[in-house]
Amino acid sequence: MTFAHPALFYSDEDSYIDGTVPFVVEGLANAEPVAIAVPSHNLALLKEALSGFAHLVTFIDMADTGRNPGRIIPELRVFADRHRGPVRIISEPVWDHRTDVEYPACALHEALVNYAFSGRDVSILCPYDTSALRHDVLADAEKTHPVVIDAGGHRPSDHFHPARVVVAAHSLPLPTPADAASTSAAAGGMAAVRAFAREQAVQHGLAQDRVDDFALAVTELATNSVRHGGGESTVRVWAESESIVCQVNDNGHITDVLAGRTPVHANDPGGRGLLLVNRLADLVRTQTTSSGTAIQVRFDLGNKKAT
Repeated sequence: MTFAHPALFYSDEDSYIDGTVPFVVEGLANAEPVAIAVPSHNLALLKEALSGFAHLVTFIDMADTGRNPGRIIPELRVFADRHRGPVRIISEPVWDHRTDVEYPACALHEALVNYAFSGRDVSILCPYDTSALRHDVLADAEKTHPVVIDAGGHRPSDHFHPARVVVAAHSLPLPTPADAASTSAAAGGMAAVRAFAREQAVQHGLAQDRVDDFALAVTELATNSVRHGGGESTVRVWAESESIVCQVNDNGHITDVLAGRTPVHANDPGGRGLLLVNRLADLVRTQTTSSGTAIQVRFDLGNKKAT
């Protein structure tokens, strides 16, 4: 088995079970490690459907782990890297309660899976609910998955082109409100950036146990921005839709599409900044073009701490 990344188009619980359980059972029969990362309702559904086999499967609540889609690839890579030989994963990062702000990060994630696991002996099945998801979301699934499984069986996707989805997601504008609080970041000025982030987090009512996380994420963004984005950046913070938002803008351009999504080995000297930001934030969005980069992080006000 080589890398495979099919999309499963299902319309109800029966077609969901019919499309996922045989995939799991076949993997277990071949002694392949299996992980299931799906939203809570479908997680319970699969635990029940697998009954006596459930103890052989690693279950991941996608509504928690995948709250920020930028955390999914590192999580799945850690699982795959623990095992030699073929690995099977069910990953459902898109569901009907995803917001318009979240969805571009989901589409980007699905496109990047093709880069993150290329050449690996991994099969990742991605379910999509055709009864609840918009037509454009299903169209994107055909762009990010080389094979589609639906009521008619397996078929190659004529629209498969993950690179276009990556470019489109990274090209979406990330505007900032005119009244956003702002500060400049430069080499040697990270203590001031950290203090600014903490002040803004408290002022906007972020839960006390997340203030340090927010300050750390903002400082990491500013540090990376100064180091790789021309030596200076602008940090803006505002509140929007029950979230506190920070955006860091600079003149750099991110060329590594997997930046912040590749696990870092203990002996590696760097590469942890964006990985840590993805771990801490509830959502990370990036716009990067030849004219500059903006990275935006969101922390839900009053939401539980990211895990």
